[in-house]
Amino acid sequence: MNEAHTSSTAAREAGVSAHFLPHIQGLRAIAVLLVVIYHFWPGRLTGGYIGVDVFFVISGFLITQQLSRELERTDRIRLPTFWAKRVRRLLPAALLVLLFSAVMTLTIMPLSALAENVREILASAFYVENWALAANSVDYLAASNDASLVQHYWSLSLEEQFYLVWPILLLAASAFGVRRFAKRRAARGAGSGPVSGSRSGAGRLAEGIAQGGPAVGQARWNAMIVLVVLATVASFVLSIVFTKNDPASAYFVTYTRVWEFGVGALLALLPRFRPARVWQSNLLGYAGIAAVVGAGFVFDRNTPFPGYAALVPVLGTAAIIVSHRATRRFDAASVLGSRVPRFIGDISYSLYLWHWPLIVVAPFVPGWGLSIYNRIALLAICFLLAWLTKKFVEDPTRRWSFWTKRKPRVSFAFMVAGMAVASLVIGGVSVVQQPKYDAAASELARTVANLPDCFGAAEGPNPVVTGALATTADPAAADAASSSCPDPALADTIIPSPGFGNADRPSHPECLVTLNDSTLSACHFGSSEPSAKRVALIGDSHAYQVLGPFIQLAEQNGWALTTYIKGGCTWNTEAMTGADAFSVSCNTWRSNLTAELASVQPYDAVFTASLADEAAPGTSTEGQALAAGFSAAWNQVTSLGTPVVTMVDNPSWSDDPNKCLRAGSAADCVEPRSEGLVADPPVASAAAAAAAAGQNVTLLDFSDTFCTAEDCLAVIGGANVYRDQDHLTNTFAMTLAPYFRAVILAALAG
Repeated sequence: MNEAHTSSTAAREAGVSAHFLPHIQGLRAIAVLLVVIYHFWPGRLTGGYIGVDVFFVISGFLITQQLSRELERTDRIRLPTFWAKRVRRLLPAALLVLLFSAVMTLTIMPLSALAENVREILASAFYVENWALAANSVDYLAASNDASLVQHYWSLSLEEQFYLVWPILLLAASAFGVRRFAKRRAARGAGSGPVSGSRSGAGRLAEGIAQGGPAVGQARWNAMIVLVVLATVASFVLSIVFTKNDPASAYFVTYTRVWEFGVGALLALLPRFRPARVWQSNLLGYAGIAAVVGAGFVFDRNTPFPGYAALVPVLGTAAIIVSHRATRRFDAASVLGSRVPRFIGDISYSLYLWHWPLIVVAPFVPGWGLSIYNRIALLAICFLLAWLTKKFVEDPTRRWSFWTKRKPRVSFAFMVAGMAVASLVIGGVSVVQQPKYDAAASELARTVANLPDCFGAAEGPNPVVTGALATTADPAAADAASSSCPDPALADTIIPSPGFGNADRPSHPECLVTLNDSTLSACHFGSSEPSAKRVALIGDSHAYQVLGPFIQLAEQNGWALTTYIKGGCTWNTEAMTGADAFSVSCNTWRSNLTAELASVQPYDAVFTASLADEAAPGTSTEGQALAAGFSAAWNQVTSLGTPVVTMVDNPSWSDDPNKCLRAGSAADCVEPRSEGLVADPPVASAAAAAAAAGQNVTLLDFSDTFCTAEDCLAVIGGANVYRDQDHLTNTFAMTLAPYFRAVILAALAG
């Protein structure tokens, strides 16, 4: 956002009031509304995230325009002055929201969000949040966590990095152009000869200008254009390549986004390529608006982005920028430059800063609902805070004569002091909250190490076992709980606490292949003896969520456990039809798995689990195809004599039940059974068909453990069941171990 959010006042202070384009304020309004509405109602504006790309183009245009004009006027760029202006404009409001986020981390946000918020507030204070998210984006589970309060600072960080490097590059290109011009004049024997090498860089530049006149200015301009073209093309190529191969990090890293700034920069350096007539300006302007807004509605989370797809909002923005002619009321530039769009454009920087932390905090505020009226009220609060911040923080600090009339080092001293204060505040929050976090973690470790009687799934009822081992794998006969085991002492217990539930994940994240990685990564646990029974755990993140109990069982029973797990990718032969990076990687991973299972010694037993797709019940065409794909996948090992054990997936919730548990009682936090469980799950249909065909396949169905006849429960036997909308807490998963043990022992006894 940053420079792209600054108002007309800021433009005048920068000394470019004569070149101020009112319609760009309206363009800022479109951009910020796309982002804000997308975050408030992501299902209605599925591609609103492209608003940040609009800001990138605007920033590239405005900054390059300002810097190139300074070069034209003075033959230099005053780097300290330029950077000091950025500090005065952008840092005060950004620090204010960071301090607010630190206070919310201390008072409102759950303990489970502590580490993530502390880390990302610090990263945002030093403008490296985009790189922090890029590093974290390789963790599939991290993507499923509640977002941090300052996740949106990634774009601000990226822009600050652009502001730091871009003027240096333009200055270097300018110097190169002048020197090259001087050398060519010397080679031709023109003028007064080559520029003296004994002079300083500034002196040689001045001498070259004096000798070359307008021609040297053109040489400088051409060099800057060449630099921008090269940087833009190189970044665009990197964007395409990385979006295809590593889209999670490609979204955040700087080098895949530079080309968007570059497109704006070229508009500033090539002013002749603008419409000369009003009708041409309107054609481009309205076409650009249609492209940008249309992308907001058409794009979604599955659109490979940035890559090729970013061309639509980027070129649309470029078309709007050059469409500056406004002679009539309904000209594109006139509409965008009218009062309401300009007001929203004026507050767009602060609106962008405030909207995201308020969205994240709101669900944790006691008594604050999630209805449409609450969202509209929250949106109004965002606008009010943005206006107040603009009026009482942005504008006054930008105009404060204490530092506008002093040397840039005063602004830099404020920057260092502000970053230090933000670091100290969030450090203090960590000091206060970390002992609470550690206490919750210790309680969790003690509970898992010595599970109370009737805790979690042990409360019953037992799972239903069908298929090949239905008559031999009786969990109750294998030292598991009886069919009903209520314990009144656990009635008011919730472990882990709702504030810590989101942090209760399995260990060994390296065993979960990330969404767009096709590498077949095998992890090994338990016995290394050649004679040990070999058990494989295969599936997606819903297989990963039971890794804890399987590691424990392998160590207790002397099994050699091997895992093959990829986030979002079930063990199924039904190919994914999408051309996006995830679909391609999933299909490749499955092929690699098939080759692996055919090449290794057959396992003694395989356990598999996967997410149930509510959009594909077993009676649907998609569900039937999935069921056939499950059966075919299992046949790869059952045909070799290996028994397969699978399970019906746990319920999915419309929202993270921990949010409800923080505000209310467990009795009030339920999900209707008809909505939480997939009707006629394909895995159950596949297991029944496989067993009927003589395959050694057994199905565990915990549906009655998770749900009563009407509702699915968030707390069972004192155990907090979910760490998000559809993944189990590691604590509850550990209570399933006796049932897994019974059926795997029966499979191994074969």
